[in-house]
Amino acid sequence: MEIKGDELLQTIQKAKEGSQLAFNLLLDNFWNSVHNFQLKRHQNENDAEDITIQTFSKAFDKIDTFDEKYQFKTWLITISKNIHIDMLRKKKSSILAESYKVKSAEIYEVIDDNPTPEDKIITEQNLAKLLKDIKQLKPKYQEVINLRYFQELSYKEISEQIGEPINNVKVKLLRAKKLLAEIIKKS
Repeated sequence: MEIKGDELLQTIQKAKEGSQLAFNLLLDNFWNSVHNFQLKRHQNENDAEDITIQTFSKAFDKIDTFDEKYQFKTWLITISKNIHIDMLRKKKSSILAESYKVKSAEIYEVIDDNPTPEDKIITEQNLAKLLKDIKQLKPKYQEVINLRYFQELSYKEISEQIGEPINNVKVKLLRAKKLLAEIIKKS
C-alpha cells in the first residue's frame, strides 16, 4: 500500500513524534525506491542494501529536520547519495592506508604472530568491557547484537527468531551499533 499526499504528511508527523508504526510504514513505502537507486549506482546488492539501511537510520534520526515543502522520497535519495559519497571517500582513504600498511609490513617482518599471554589478557578485558557496555543497551538492542555477533545468525534467521521483517532487523541492528558506539565513546 503506497501512501501519498495528506496521509504521507500525517505519517511523517507521527514519525516525528516517535511512532514506530509510522517509521515502519515509511520504511516499507520507500525502501524499494532508495534500494533501487543504490543498485543502479553499485551493481552490488550488499553495498546497496547497507547504504539503504544507513539511509533510513539517518533519516529516522533526523526526521525532525524534514521540511514538508519538499518531497520525502527526494529527501531520502539525497541522504542516500551523500552516504554513498562518504563511503567512496572512506574507501579511497582506506585503500591508501592499506597500501601504506603493505609497504610498512615489507619493511618490518613479524617473527611470531601468536598472541602473547599479555595479548590474551587484554583481549579478555576488552571483551568483558564490551559485554558490560552492551548491557547498557535496551533489551531489544541487546538481543539483535547478541544474535548477530555472538550467535552469528543471518538477518533472515534473526528475523524469524524475533518475528520481525528483515528490514526492521537491519535498522534495529544499525541503531544498536550506533548506540553502542556512543556508549563506548563515553566510557
